[in-house]
Amino acid sequence: MATPTFETLLYAVEDGIATVTLNRPDKLNAFTPRMMHELIAVFDETDADDSVRAVIVTGAGRAFCAGADLSAGAATFDYDKLAVADRMAAKTDEGIQRDGGGLVTLRIFESLKPVIAAVNGAAVGIGATMQLAMDFRLASTEARYGFVFSRRGIHLEAASSWFLPRLVGIPTALEWCYTGRLLPAQEAHEHGLVRSLHAPHDLLPAARALAREIADNSAPVSVALTRQLIWRMAGAAHPMEAHRADSRGIQSRGRSADAREGVSSFLEKRPAIFPDHVSTDLPDIWPHWQKPDFL
Repeated sequence: MATPTFETLLYAVEDGIATVTLNRPDKLNAFTPRMMHELIAVFDETDADDSVRAVIVTGAGRAFCAGADLSAGAATFDYDKLAVADRMAAKTDEGIQRDGGGLVTLRIFESLKPVIAAVNGAAVGIGATMQLAMDFRLASTEARYGFVFSRRGIHLEAASSWFLPRLVGIPTALEWCYTGRLLPAQEAHEHGLVRSLHAPHDLLPAARALAREIADNSAPVSVALTRQLIWRMAGAAHPMEAHRADSRGIQSRGRSADAREGVSSFLEKRPAIFPDHVSTDLPDIWPHWQKPDFL
């Protein structure tokens, strides 16, 4: 499979780990419509590539992502005044402009592969909220977070009003978003937003070690199903919804080649070699699940 190329991202796959690097270092990796479309496309790529077992997202240069590109000036967030090429996405059926950051987080939410953020520097605005749909956030000790929307006259975007309180609790989410202040990585870690802190030179090796642990030991189809179960059940109305999905999945996976290999390798005291592929062997345990229409 040919490696795709992008204008705003770097993309590489090595030993089952895909690394996506936001690559506008001269602009602190500020988010643009092009970056939005390319982030959605790169997760289409990682889902389709069975050699990819985990995805790391990081930034080039000093920042992870400093937020939206403000080069349009005061009209940055006024879609009606922007040229069509500068708008994030098409409109809904109701004529409302879709939030570009939300399209990215919804695509990450649907990812079939684990996603690890390696936050190397400032993560502000969409630079912070795009991470919320990722599974783990590892941060440099020099990183900072900022949910600065109220200081720019707008409000939470990228579906972060759904994600953020689930990760850090309602009071913390409200304080961070009401004040819009910049948070040191240590504070983000103390409140559970960040999994672990690392010296700058140790950040990517730590992210790769976590990805390696997943890639070397776990069945890809099992990981994909587990990711869906955990994220989708975060909004379920009753545990019966989880029980129904569990039951469908266990019945399907229990008779799979992966399950036979998992048990046999354990009894034979050897590493497992799981034969099933996400692209061909992922069972449908969500007969009523409606995926959003990504644009």
